[in-house]
Amino acid sequence: MIGRWSNVCGYHKHKFVGRPGRRQPVHKTITCFLSVLILFFVGLPYSLATTYYVREDGGTAAQCNGQTDAPCSGSGEGQSCAWNHPFWALNAGSPPSWKLNGGDTLMIGTGSYRMGIGSPNTSWCGADYSYDCVLPALPSGPDARHPTRILGYGWDQGCPQPPELWGTERPWHLLDLNDTSNAIVACLELTDHSGCVEFHSNPAVECKRNEVPYGDWASVGIEASDSSNVLLQDLNIHGLASLGVHAGRITDWTVQRVRIAGNGWCGWDGDIGDPSSNSGTLTFRQWTVEWNGCAETYPGKQPDHCWDQTHGGYGDGVGTGSTAGHWIIEDSLFRYNTSDGLDLLYVRENPSLIEIRRTKAYGNAGNPIKIAGPAKIENSLIIGNCGYFSGKPFAQEMSDHCRAGSNSLALSLGQGNQVTVVNSTIVGQGDCLVEAECDRGNLQCDSSESITFLNNIFRGYTEFLDPQDTAFLIWDPDGLSTGHMNYNLIYNAKNSNCPRGANDLCGNPLFVSDNLSSLDAHLQLSSPAVDSGLAVGGLIPDHDIETRKRPEGPRVDRGAYEYMSIQHSPGITTLYPLLFE
Repeated sequence: MIGRWSNVCGYHKHKFVGRPGRRQPVHKTITCFLSVLILFFVGLPYSLATTYYVREDGGTAAQCNGQTDAPCSGSGEGQSCAWNHPFWALNAGSPPSWKLNGGDTLMIGTGSYRMGIGSPNTSWCGADYSYDCVLPALPSGPDARHPTRILGYGWDQGCPQPPELWGTERPWHLLDLNDTSNAIVACLELTDHSGCVEFHSNPAVECKRNEVPYGDWASVGIEASDSSNVLLQDLNIHGLASLGVHAGRITDWTVQRVRIAGNGWCGWDGDIGDPSSNSGTLTFRQWTVEWNGCAETYPGKQPDHCWDQTHGGYGDGVGTGSTAGHWIIEDSLFRYNTSDGLDLLYVRENPSLIEIRRTKAYGNAGNPIKIAGPAKIENSLIIGNCGYFSGKPFAQEMSDHCRAGSNSLALSLGQGNQVTVVNSTIVGQGDCLVEAECDRGNLQCDSSESITFLNNIFRGYTEFLDPQDTAFLIWDPDGLSTGHMNYNLIYNAKNSNCPRGANDLCGNPLFVSDNLSSLDAHLQLSSPAVDSGLAVGGLIPDHDIETRKRPEGPRVDRGAYEYMSIQHSPGITTLYPLLFE
């Protein structure tokens, strides 16, 4: 131990260092000893943390202690080898408890693991209450530096082959983070092996709930509440019968490289009942939320029997209850959800702030992006092609296309709120490209509110629900944008009153592909948006939606994309045929 802490105490190979021939005073020796003790006990939780291993060729808890990443030899007990299933990390009982302590790690090997009735070490489960045959809430880590972790092999190498945890016989959820803080969940596929949806209006798709066996389905991927300092990373949460994530009253969460797709009711549901309000900083990066409100076929993993609210469904990609929080959403994608893509309309409690950067939203049957309160949006592509599902063979239970007007960007402000929308491309076939209103259910607006639009491209298309009409530019009955629009490019939008600002342009933006069903919003060289925008600085970012630097030419371009002579990104039509790309 003294050798380990030699730099702290002034020792080197158990010898004193300092002036030759002079011993350290006694009080310094005592101080050194106390320093060693303090450092030892401060580091104690981490030093005692244990890593447990699961792999398909492991053994039972009787055969293996789970503390070595090695297969089970098949003979003897208490061997140093891995378990063969995550449930062996539990002490069986009613209810079961974790063998893991706070700060420990459960490392799960590549493979497929059945979760629910019929899984190993489930003697405590019963067919009459199979919904409770689940992992208990993960124990909290002792502090943010020493989290409890559930990891898939390769979690620190890009997660090339995540282990699959799949639910069967209708468990409530696959992972439980209720009352869990200081935790990491990374590199896992969470799903089931059924194409059913709970309470679907079509009996052929509805999950069986009334008699055993129920089938190979699970309701929710991750359940969470009263939880802080959690990282979700490299997760593929798809094909669940109800929700991908059900999480409320969370604080300081980070979600990165997480896909939530093909869940029968909703992707991320933040409404867990009153109260559901979140707090702190909620960061989402490279977050893909798609095809929610659709059944996902098994094993094909394709969308089917997508259903809307008219047929009894829900279908938001992301929705919340009334909440606060600083929401940061970057490099993310919201597409092909059967209602709204990103619905943060209930971020109405104080303090709150929503920041959206380098994000795309398209193909949603409702609003692509809907937010409330103070907000900053930049470098985003917002496409209100709300008629996307019409006539699609997988949208058998959908008729409510472009519900509630399906305005491309919906903004709701409370008293004193400021919103900025900068260098974004906003197009659509709904009622309006932008809806901007005061939230009169809260404090009355007092004229201190504003919405600033700079360097954007607005392009209206024929309304899906009224082919005789064209999308309105902005519905702003409270005048929130009056005097706050400049350097925008506006084209084919009804009642645009273009130009609204002294430096607005009124003309065709000349996208690479202007067809709404195959839109490619990169700019042609001759586009009036090229080299005509407000310069970098202040609200104007120094990069575009693809992180290309601004300006590429002599001046900044308007819209989400900075022009380049060679365009790399395909139109959106190449992105939808497969559910799992």
